[in-house]
Amino acid sequence: MNISILGGGIGGLSTAIALKQAGFDVEVYERHSQPIEIGAGIVCWPNASFVLAQLGLLDKVAELAGPVIAMNRFCSSGESLGSLNIDELNRLMKYPSYSILRKDLMKILTQRSVELNINIHYQHTVRSLFNNSGSVYVQFSCGKVIEADIIISADGRRLYVTENNSPIYQGSVNWIGVFETDTALFTELSVADYWGVGERFGIVPVSKTKAYWAGGVTAEHTGEIKPERYKSELSALFSHWSGLIEQVINETPLSRIHQVYVHDHDPIDCWHKDNVLLLGDAAHAPLPTSGQGACQALEDAWHMTQCLTDNSNDIEKAFRQFTSLRIAKTSGITLGGRHLAAAIFNNDSSFCKQRNLASKSTNYNEVVAGMAKGWSNGLPIGV
Repeated sequence: MNISILGGGIGGLSTAIALKQAGFDVEVYERHSQPIEIGAGIVCWPNASFVLAQLGLLDKVAELAGPVIAMNRFCSSGESLGSLNIDELNRLMKYPSYSILRKDLMKILTQRSVELNINIHYQHTVRSLFNNSGSVYVQFSCGKVIEADIIISADGRRLYVTENNSPIYQGSVNWIGVFETDTALFTELSVADYWGVGERFGIVPVSKTKAYWAGGVTAEHTGEIKPERYKSELSALFSHWSGLIEQVINETPLSRIHQVYVHDHDPIDCWHKDNVLLLGDAAHAPLPTSGQGACQALEDAWHMTQCLTDNSNDIEKAFRQFTSLRIAKTSGITLGGRHLAAAIFNNDSSFCKQRNLASKSTNYNEVVAGMAKGWSNGLPIGV
């Protein structure tokens, strides 16, 4: 059968690779003119590493990534609020956690796609999906029209299936960037997560000399993107905070800083219509606070391939099975991301003081065990 994937990001390419390796005929259509490098980096938590191993790519990732061993929480003055033992998470889930720049992961996925002779059609922006006499067609802005046995939307577009493609603004703005230096600043690869009052700054090392970072603050409304103001805005917000934050901001080139007004989507009950299936951000787009956006897109790739392999003669059944396997987990992750964001991006100083005290008294061994159980759900991994 012929499968067309709309979107050449992490979800689209990983799905194409998984399907191609399972023997399916697949092509990818991407609106950009080259592989997407928007974004800073991601942590491939053990559930994502499992999928990357199934794709034969985990060793490639390990060459360009850093093995994360801990996530340390601090208040803005540098006082410890607790620590998550990522080594223990990895032990429980039986796979490693790696921090990697998004552009490097995309390079790995793109190279593997080329090796498998997967056609990636760049500069193909979807104009519409329409049903004509029982067949669904994709029309691109360049005028091209395609038909396929299965159409997988992995580009965030879900209007054909849900009739509602509007993301929900969640009241915060993020600056994200990539920092590199000649000095070995990061002697251990531990995530540093700083919490303020309605503000947050996180630094994720990828090596001793490289890290990606994100600074966020509450914002009642979305606004204009003005790159020339990034440095002054970040300095005004975070230069007095503890740790390496000021140095990271000052030494990150402006060209490697981006600003994002943070949105997500409400969970939906149905991910398919006719022969069109939603996957990745099109089906579930959690906030960055979930830590699982790209990881869940990778899980989608593995599950979709399993479902389609088991039900290749019944596409509807494959779609229903896939949705049934994925909906509860992804919905929980979306809502969990919102819950954490509401606690972090809270402008009430009394609330934040109590939040920090609660973090200090948290049993982080139990938190890690809960993360391992939740993120292993639906996968053949873990204890």
